[in-house]
Amino acid sequence: MIPSKSHADKAISAISWVTLGIYLLIAISLSLLAIFSFYDVVLQVAALIHAEDMTQGILGVLHALLLTLIIVEILETVTAYFRTNKVLVTPILIAGITAMVRRVLTFGVEPVEPIDIGMTLAAILVLTTAIVYIGKRERADGY
Repeated sequence: MIPSKSHADKAISAISWVTLGIYLLIAISLSLLAIFSFYDVVLQVAALIHAEDMTQGILGVLHALLLTLIIVEILETVTAYFRTNKVLVTPILIAGITAMVRRVLTFGVEPVEPIDIGMTLAAILVLTTAIVYIGKRERADGY
């Protein structure tokens, strides 16, 4: 005779399905955001043709493109969860570095305090070190 599932097992199973549903909704939302963000890149490139200030236009395109990349990296984290049932940290760290690069691009355009530059560079260094270390561990684990 097969023992029936305990109430705790049923609750855990229900919570797992809820978690998967939430991840699916997040994946759909991020996919839509990535599409709209890429559409914004296309619009920015089209506007670049008629821009008076080419530097500002190029910065606008780069910002939109890097934002799209950040969204895609976060989406990669969600899709990796569906493939492996584990949350991979490397895509999140890559998204963090991309966000810092977006910030670096504004340094020449708007006034920035030296401490902000130092903190941004320190964040890039920490994120890069984490990617190297965690990336080795994730590759060793077969992810």
